[in-house]
Amino acid sequence: MRLTLIATFALAISSQAQASVEQQLASCAAQTDKLDRLMCYDTLAASVNTSLTSATTETATAVSTPAVVTASAVTTAAVATSNTPTAEQEFGLKKKVDEDVTRLYADVVSVKKDPYGSLIITLSNNQTWKQSGTDRYKVKKDQTVFVEKGALGSFLLGSDDRNSTIRVKRLK
Repeated sequence: MRLTLIATFALAISSQAQASVEQQLASCAAQTDKLDRLMCYDTLAASVNTSLTSATTETATAVSTPAVVTASAVTTAAVATSNTPTAEQEFGLKKKVDEDVTRLYADVVSVKKDPYGSLIITLSNNQTWKQSGTDRYKVKKDQTVFVEKGALGSFLLGSDDRNSTIRVKRLK
């Protein structure tokens, strides 16, 4: 019943707004001066955007339940209290990272293989990288390795004492 009432209210508001917008469009089109007509359309567009966002917000708050509100409040509080991650922590994730970090050095904490034989390497900075190619590469625990940016958004794992690298992708 409540949802039906809210939907009816939103429909009535949108139909009134539609008639008003059509009248305002006609008055803007009747303007003979180009600059006046453009300013009329700009003010109309601004008023339509403002009314749409306020109507959407009113409908969303009316439909939301207390459980949803508390969950979003908890999520917002958790995000507000968490520290912002550094460029080193985000290195290799799909998010855009500053171009300052191009090579990252870390010690290997553990080396495992997945069922297909690809290496899964956990580094000392809590990053986990998985081998994406089929090349052979020996990595030992406590070895210092680097991860650097490669071509087309790929990443390479290697060490300074070797002349070879493997392609990797960041898991977490």
